[in-house]
Amino acid sequence: MPRTDRAARLIAAPPTDVYTALVDRDALEAWLPPDGMRGRIEHWDPRPGGGFRMTLTYLDPAHSPGKSSAGTDVVDVRLTALVPPERVVQQAEFTSDDPAYAGTMTMTWQLTATFGGTEVTVTATGVPPGISQADHETGIASSLANLAAHVETRAPREAD
Repeated sequence: MPRTDRAARLIAAPPTDVYTALVDRDALEAWLPPDGMRGRIEHWDPRPGGGFRMTLTYLDPAHSPGKSSAGTDVVDVRLTALVPPERVVQQAEFTSDDPAYAGTMTMTWQLTATFGGTEVTVTATGVPPGISQADHETGIASSLANLAAHVETRAPREAD
């Protein structure tokens, strides 16, 4: 049965700033990789129907075997919906010889303006069974923390 994983975080920045970080190549490379990884985008086509390929490299591959090679995860992401500044929908497929990581996972990034900033909710559906729910939700939460740090440090500050 397909699984759904979720995580959410309040980010102290307006939805337009958060949305921009979701669709900017340099920003994605900076914040999307969870703790313990770094990322590099190899292909970039930021439009509905377009997408990107990201190689995620484990900083310590001895304790984190990759899905694509001993120390990497390669993911092809198709952008299926871009609704500024409310939502980004991605379909992700890992490059792997292991069938436990096969299939298309849909990631929906929902942005809701709220007092104090933007509530960002990430919903992942069709998660491959080889990805543990606990690890996946921890990874999403880590990416959300990175996103918050990235956007909040760039948000204009109000005068005291």
